[in-house]
Amino acid sequence: MHSILITNDDGITAGGLIRLAQAALEFGEVWVVAPETQRSAASHSISLHSHIDVFPHDFPVAGVHAFACSGTPGDCVRVGSLNIMPHAPDTVLSGINYGYNVASDIQYSATAGAAFEAAFQELRAIALSEDAVSDHAVTDAYLHEVLARLLEEEPFPGQIRNVNFPSCPLSACRGIRWNTKVSRGMIFRDHYNMLETLPGGGRRFMVEGELTQAAEEDTDFRAILDGFVSVGTVNNIGFPVIL
Repeated sequence: MHSILITNDDGITAGGLIRLAQAALEFGEVWVVAPETQRSAASHSISLHSHIDVFPHDFPVAGVHAFACSGTPGDCVRVGSLNIMPHAPDTVLSGINYGYNVASDIQYSATAGAAFEAAFQELRAIALSEDAVSDHAVTDAYLHEVLARLLEEEPFPGQIRNVNFPSCPLSACRGIRWNTKVSRGMIFRDHYNMLETLPGGGRRFMVEGELTQAAEEDTDFRAILDGFVSVGTVNNIGFPVIL
C-alpha cells in the first residue's frame, strides 16, 4: 500500500482534488495538504519571507487526513511531507487541475510546480489535469488505469509524470497515449489589454489569451487535441525527456 500526499493549485475545496483523493484511497493511505485559496500559475514558488499557516480541514471524503495551507502548492508539498505527515510519502499527486497543463504552459503551472517540488524531494511525482469543463467522464473512466500504472514506477529525481485528460465525450476518447513529449508550442497566445490610465502616468493591464490549435505530432498537446489521454515525462526545466 502506498503513502500518498495530494495537493493542487485550485484550492482545497476544488472538485478535482476531491475526486482524486477518492480514487487514491484504493491505493493506500491518503493525506491532503492543499492551498486554502486559488493559487494557479504560482509555478514552483515557495514562501521564504513570510510564515505559512496549516489548519485541519473537514474534507468530504472519509478516511482522508486533510489540511488547508495558506502557502503555495510548493509549500504544501514541503510542509506536508516534512512536518504534517508522520513520515514522508512515497508519492505526491498534484491535481486534478481545472484546465490543461501541457506544452510551454507547464512552466507557469503550480500543479506541475508542486509535482516538481516532490521530485526535488526524491518522491514519486505525478501531476494530473483536465480541461476546464464540467464533463469529467473521460477522467473518471481512465483515472484508475493511469494511477495503477504510474504508482508502480520508480521515482526519478527531478522528473515528473504529467497526465492530461481530454475534454471529448467518453465515446470519442481514443485511449491513452503513453510517453508523449512536451509540445514547444502554447495553448494560449497571450496579449495584454489596457484597461485604464492611472494617476502619475500609470496604466492598468489585463491579460487575455487566444486559444491555439497547432501542436507537433507525438506531443502532449497533440494527444489531447486528438482525443487521447496524454501521459508524459517532464524534467525540471520543462523540456521533453528523450525516451
